[in-house]
Formats: sequence, structure tokens, C-alpha cells
Amino acid sequence: MLGYGWFPDRLGGLNRYYRDLLEHLPEATGVVVGRDASTPARVAGVSGHGRPLPLRLLAVWRAAQQAAGDAEVVDAHFALYALAPLWLGRLRRKPVILHFHGPWAAESVAAGDGSVVRRRARLELERAAYRRADQAVVLTSAFRQVLVERYRVPPWIVNVQPPGVDLERFAPGSREAARRELGLTADAFVAVSVRRLVARMGLELLVGAWRDAVAELPAGGTLLIAGDGPLEGRLRELAAAAGVGDSIRLLGRVSDETLVSLYRAADVAVLPTLEHEGFGLVVLEAAACGTPSIVTSVGGLPEAVAGLDPSLIVPPGDQAALRERLLRAVSDRPGREASRAYAEGYSWEAVAARHRAIARRAARRSPGDKRLKVVYLDHVARLSGGEIALLRLLPHLEAVSPHVILAEDGPLVERLHLAGVSTEVLPFAEQARNLHRSRLDRGGVPASAAAATAGYIVRLAARLRRLAPDLVHANSLKSGVYGSLAARLAGIPMVWHVRDRIDDDYLPRPAVLMIRQMTRRLPAAVLANSLSTMSTLGATTGSSPLYSVTPDVLPYAPPRERVNGRPLTYGVVGRLAPWKGQDFFLRAFARAFPSGEERGVLVGGALFGEDDYAETLPPLAEQLGLGGRIEFRGYRSDVWNELERLDVLVHTSVTAEPFGQVILEGMAAGVPVIAAGAGGPAEILRHDETGLLYRVADVVDLADAMQRMRDEDLRERLSSSARSALEPYAPATVAAQLQGLYSALVAPRPGHETP
Repeated sequence: MLGYGWFPDRLGGLNRYYRDLLEHLPEATGVVVGRDASTPARVAGVSGHGRPLPLRLLAVWRAAQQAAGDAEVVDAHFALYALAPLWLGRLRRKPVILHFHGPWAAESVAAGDGSVVRRRARLELERAAYRRADQAVVLTSAFRQVLVERYRVPPWIVNVQPPGVDLERFAPGSREAARRELGLTADAFVAVSVRRLVARMGLELLVGAWRDAVAELPAGGTLLIAGDGPLEGRLRELAAAAGVGDSIRLLGRVSDETLVSLYRAADVAVLPTLEHEGFGLVVLEAAACGTPSIVTSVGGLPEAVAGLDPSLIVPPGDQAALRERLLRAVSDRPGREASRAYAEGYSWEAVAARHRAIARRAARRSPGDKRLKVVYLDHVARLSGGEIALLRLLPHLEAVSPHVILAEDGPLVERLHLAGVSTEVLPFAEQARNLHRSRLDRGGVPASAAAATAGYIVRLAARLRRLAPDLVHANSLKSGVYGSLAARLAGIPMVWHVRDRIDDDYLPRPAVLMIRQMTRRLPAAVLANSLSTMSTLGATTGSSPLYSVTPDVLPYAPPRERVNGRPLTYGVVGRLAPWKGQDFFLRAFARAFPSGEERGVLVGGALFGEDDYAETLPPLAEQLGLGGRIEFRGYRSDVWNELERLDVLVHTSVTAEPFGQVILEGMAAGVPVIAAGAGGPAEILRHDETGLLYRVADVVDLADAMQRMRDEDLRERLSSSARSALEPYAPATVAAQLQGLYSALVAPRPGHETP
């Protein structure tokens, strides 16, 4: 095992991880720079960190040659020291596992090294080392993305392997005793941050958030900051200037024993990182002592805490959000038992066992994954219908090793990381990616957008050739256009998933003709999200419907009960757009209930530039006399909680909806549904059995349906029938259909399991 330094002779997460992993692999030997009294005999501690770099590199190389004789696999943790042993000498033909602990070149820039030459040299050195990898190990999906995007390591060999925690050393104890030891009062709110005191850790932001929060803490509070680094003086100045110096204590570097006491004494730990965070080992150490951590959505931190409580995640650099979450944590945080139970899922024994399995795969020079390799394409990373459908489906494709290529960054990336799905962003110029379909009717595509699209197709084709997947699956209309051409250039069969009506009521005529021709000639197969959508494609060979899936939790949730005393509430859930018909809902609601207690709710935001339309809705509600009876909730990621607020879900598209995923969500949540009787909704719902259907864009018919839903018996009957009609949309059902299609397109080959 080729490391960097031995902890605690050399501090840092990389060195702590290396030491803990090696100690749980008694069959391993190691080479590091430097040593102390705790360094075992099977680890060669050579040279010293203060010696000139050439001498350190030579010493590591010589020690690696001496250790090479009995080694079956090389396990490398730091590219600079590993490069020469991996390419020169006795280890050059050995199988290699490479651990990626962070982008060394980028972290050096963040630490203040502005040299472009040194940054480029470090980057190329890292890439040269990673080219030797038979298997790669990262702590989080976020770091897998960095490794795949920046260093071009194939996603198929990257293993997401969270770290472990010493559950004996980091253990719950008496909070009262720990507070007495640290001189803290028993009832104060205590937060702790154990960090290297450098700018990227966000500690200046934390001091500001604490300054704004401490006066509102019921029993006062203390912020403990442990660690050393160049920012210490600046933090003391900020605390003093803010007038809260007495409530902030900078402890410097602390012993392991004091560290455990800090975690035990604290109500929360805080990691306000601004950039470059692989996992955050202190999250597990604190949790093992019974203390949850508030973290920013940087790198792997969301993955480190999402399984405990997603509400612990705040945006990076947002001082107000951090202040608010600190105040909420006084009464709203995971308990000590829940935090400890979460940490127990990360034992080093389990990590070591998984690492041995990775080593066996590396020794065989085999990827070990016999699943089909499928690349999924999407032109956006926003949480719209098609993207949510993909996000829900991918974890259920057991016979597929998925890798998603997005044309932009956005919230979908983090959601894919949390789902454990390999992801990369291959940026596509915004003027081409966001080109509105109406431009085809107003003079065609601008030359700049056409050139950007052509260039992107070439880049994507090159990327696909390098990845060499078995299949490409385009998940959106625009990704189907550029993806079908790129896949053809790369010589890889492609599935085009059509989620939009290819007809004049949705697209300009030139686009309709172009897409129909492309779907007939370029993809190996075409999927549509409904029979209605499929009918708009014309005669397309190999086309079939593939329905969206319900979220795992919803079909099995207990039937909802109406909140007593709440006015009957009708709601529309979906992005704000003219064809989605939120204005139509307001007119129908005003006609159905010109007065009375009934309430309306609009949930959604303008995701694709329909801001002008969104701004017309509140004035329209006032104009219709609905002021005070309509609530505009804006965009909400937690659809389940929004559905809990409703008694009736209304789907109001004024042109035929291709599918209507929110209808499934309402059915699964036990909310009776009213929808337009055309397109996908007419396939999902049976009128007067599992929902009510009305004539598209008929305000009188919708108003009548809304009035009918006043009947509580009708609502209960429709709700019950709808929940029992969800089987065709269950994740396992839809996944089996898709894997069956993949099997038909890819001839079985040695090394591949048939899905």
C-alpha cells in the first residue's frame, strides 16, 4: 500500500484513512513518507516530509522495489509518490488499485498556489498515475464524478467505497462529564467544528452565522473550533469584531482523547465546507459519539449525512441558511441513539472486507461487473418530469451498470449521487441547449447554435467511443437529437426515449418532420412514455411504450387521512408553463367556487424560462376574486409533503399531456385526481373509477368535476381504486420491461449476463 504519510505524524483525512484501512488489512505492507513511534514494522516509513522532493521520490521508489517481491496487488493512495513505482521497476506489471482522495491539482490552487504551470503539471501527473488503474476507489459518488470527468477514468472500474470509523474509540459517553471536562455549562447549545483552518473549509462563514444565531439560542451557546492552520488569526479577529468572542473558542490542535470529548459534549458538529470535500470523516466520528453534523452540499458531504437526515444539508456559502439550521438544531436534529446507529453501518471490518473483494477483481484484471454498460443522456440537470422518472428507475435496473452524461450541471447531479449512480457533466453551450422550439418557426436555428450542436455531437461521439458502452439511452427530446447522431458516429446502438408529443400542437412543423425521420432511421429502438405519445411518431419500427414509475415509498405508504377542520383544498403540482394550464385552473376554480371555504394551491416554478407566465398568475387570482384563497408555493422538491396538503389533485394541461407523472404520485399518495381526458392521463385513469376525466381546456367541465369532488364518499372511492391500479407503474415492473428490451438489442457475449 503506497501512501502519503503516517497519521498522526502527518495529519489529514487521507493519512487517517490510509492508516485505518491498513490496520484492518493485516496481510498488507505499506510505504509512506515519515514515521513515528506508532508506525508498525510492516510499514516502511522513509525519508521525511521536509526533505527535497527528488530525495523523497527516490526513497519511496526504492522502498517500493523492496516490498514488491511478494505483492500481488498495488494499492496506491497519492499520485505523486505512486507514479514512479507504478511505471518503473518491479511493480509496473502488477495489478493496481488507485484511491482517489481528492483533486490534488485543484486543491493546490484553492490553497493559494496560483501557478498555472504547476497546476497543469500536477494534473498531468495525476492522470498518468490513474491510467495504471485496474480498479479505482472513491469515498463518494461526487468524487467518482470528478475522477471520471477530470481524469477520464472509466466509470465501470470505479468503486464507491465509503470510509469506516473506529466504533470503539469514537463511542457515546456521558455528555455531562464531557462538558465538565471542557468547562461547558450543562444546558447551553454547543456546536463543534473540527477542521483544518484554511479558507475552503468555510469557517469564516461559520463564525458569521454563529454571530447571527447565538443571541437567539434559548440558553446561550458555545462554538468550539478545533484544528490549526493559517486562518487562526483571522478567525479570532472576526469573533472579536462581532462581539461574540466569549461564545467562540478556538482550541488549536487537540489530542484524540479531547476530540472524543468534543464530540460527546456537542449538540451538533458543523462542516461548512466551500469546495473540495471528499467525504468528511469527522461526520462519522461525531455520529459514532452520538452527535449529528450539519454540512454543506459540497462534494461528498451530502452523501455522508443523507442517510441520517437530509435536512442537515445546507447550500455552501449561504450564511443565512447555516444560521437558520443552527437555530433549528436546538430542537430539530437526529438523536444520539439514531446518530450512533447510523455510524455503526460504517465499521472498518466491513470496509476491509469490501476492499479485499476489489483487490481480488484487480488481481484477476477483470472488472468483475457482468452487467450491461449503458450510458444515459439528458440535456438538462433540472428536476423535471423525465429527469425524475429516470432518477426513480435507474436504481431498479439490476442487470445494468448505468452512467449518466448530462449537458449541464444542476440539482439532478446531486440526486444521482445520492442514488449511487455514476454521473458526469459534458457541458453543452447554453444558447444551443436552451434553444426554444419556437425558433424553428421564426427563421430557424441560429448559425451559432447549429455550430455548437455540431461540435457537441463530435465531442460526445468521442466520449462514447472512449467509454465503449453496450448501449446508449437518450432520456429527453434534445438529447435524442444530438445523442442519436453521436451514437451513430461512435458505432453504438441507441435507444431513444420520447417523452414529448411529436405533433403540431407541441412542436413547430419543421421539428415534427425532422424528429419523425430521425426516430425512424437512427436509433436501434424507440420508447415512448405512453401510447398517446407513440401515436405521434408515425410508423416507427421497434417502438414500444415504457411507463414512468411511482416513487418506491409512495405505493406502500398508508392511506392518507384528511386533516380535520382544514378547508377542502384543490391543488395543481407541476412546473409553471402556459400549456400546463395553471391559469385555466384558476378560472375553473373561480367558476366552481366563487365564494366559500374551498382553497386552491399551486405548487411549481418556471423551470424553462416561463417566468413571464408565472408572474401573471397572482394578479389573475386577484382579478378573479380569489385573493386569500389561492396559495402559490413555488418550486418544491418534496412532492410527498405537498400532496399531503391536498384533498384533490387537479391536472390541467390545455394540450394533450404526453404522460402525467404527477398523476401517479397523487394516486400513490391517496389523493383523488381530476385530469384532462386526453393523452397520457386518459391511459392512466379510468373515468369515475380511479379518477375523474374532463374535456381538455373545457373550463365548465373542469368546474363541474371540481364540484363533484366535494363528495367525501366519491373521494374515498376514487382514492382506494387508484391505489390498487398502480402495479403497471411499479419500479420492478417497468425495470423488467426495459431490461428485456436491452437484452433484445445486445446479443449475449462472454462476460455479460443476460438481463
